[in-house]
Amino acid sequence: MKRSTGLSAAVLGASALVLAGCGAPPEEGGSSAAPEESDYMGCIVSDSGGFDDRSFNQSSYEGLKAAEADLGIQIQQAESQAETDFTPNVDSMVQSGCDLVLTVGFLLGDVTKEAAAANPDTNFAIVDYQDPEFTDNVKPIVYDTAQAAFMAGYLAAGVSETGKVATYGGLNIPTVTIFMDGFADGVAYYNEQKGENVELLGWNKESQNGTFNGGFENQGKGKTDTQNFINEGADVIMPVAGPVGLGTMDAVIEANADRPAEEQVKVIWVDSDGYETTGKGEEYILTSVMKLMGQAVEEVIASDVEGNFSGEPYIGTLENGGVALAPFHDLDASVPDELKTELEEIKASIISGEIKVESEASPK
Repeated sequence: MKRSTGLSAAVLGASALVLAGCGAPPEEGGSSAAPEESDYMGCIVSDSGGFDDRSFNQSSYEGLKAAEADLGIQIQQAESQAETDFTPNVDSMVQSGCDLVLTVGFLLGDVTKEAAAANPDTNFAIVDYQDPEFTDNVKPIVYDTAQAAFMAGYLAAGVSETGKVATYGGLNIPTVTIFMDGFADGVAYYNEQKGENVELLGWNKESQNGTFNGGFENQGKGKTDTQNFINEGADVIMPVAGPVGLGTMDAVIEANADRPAEEQVKVIWVDSDGYETTGKGEEYILTSVMKLMGQAVEEVIASDVEGNFSGEPYIGTLENGGVALAPFHDLDASVPDELKTELEEIKASIISGEIKVESEASPK
């Protein structure tokens, strides 16, 4: 039984953006009017990357904080330090009377499924995981990031001066490999269209094998992987490894210290706009393959506050704005106008279905 929310009709009306199926995420920002305080409790459990991972945990947490500010709800959070924290953290949120428990990341999938089945009166949402065996009180928030990563791969191939680009992952799991698949296809499409032979290091889509560093914590390993790619000639690198990507930034900063501008290594970030979140080396970030997680999280909560919770998955795509490429920021001048036009044409073709971006990891 849901507790009384105590929200005014005006606040409910302002937040009436029902998130279902492939619907669009909400607009950024909220009402400037202070909302009435609510006794609705929205809660979040991170994976081991923590809420300051400059990636999916942080973006999801920002969505919860936005809901607190815009809707006047109460919030609680539990930050996991290791996988052994997942079950006790989720259980503690349920026991504290949360109306909705948001879990973040593929690795919390099984824990979320078990907790939701055992607690049918509590609603759950999970970022980056989908399971046909979920009970009706679980809403998956998933993203077809291969679409935006395809554009990133085409961009990387188009700006590379060495003819070599690279990607690596934290773990070989679907929410990581979907980026790498799309990136690989984008590079291949560039080669097909331009008659070029840009080489991709770190990932073979056909065999689903590549470079992984075993998790999302070891920034030193990310730095070493990146240094190896640079030594092999890669000049555009996309880490798909959460905080481990900060090791990539360290390696790139060092590599670029004595390089002329035209030879500097560039980075493509993932999940959030790395230019805004990494806190170092942002001048070397070409773009980011973004998942607009914060927006989706806030809207899921707004829908639940209104009594409109649905277990139908939200799938973020290029068409509904759930995934996107970030601006080129400081490196805008390094992307030729012709390439920018081609990227917009590719985006339109993916949305129309003329270009089909396929990954085994794409949400269904």
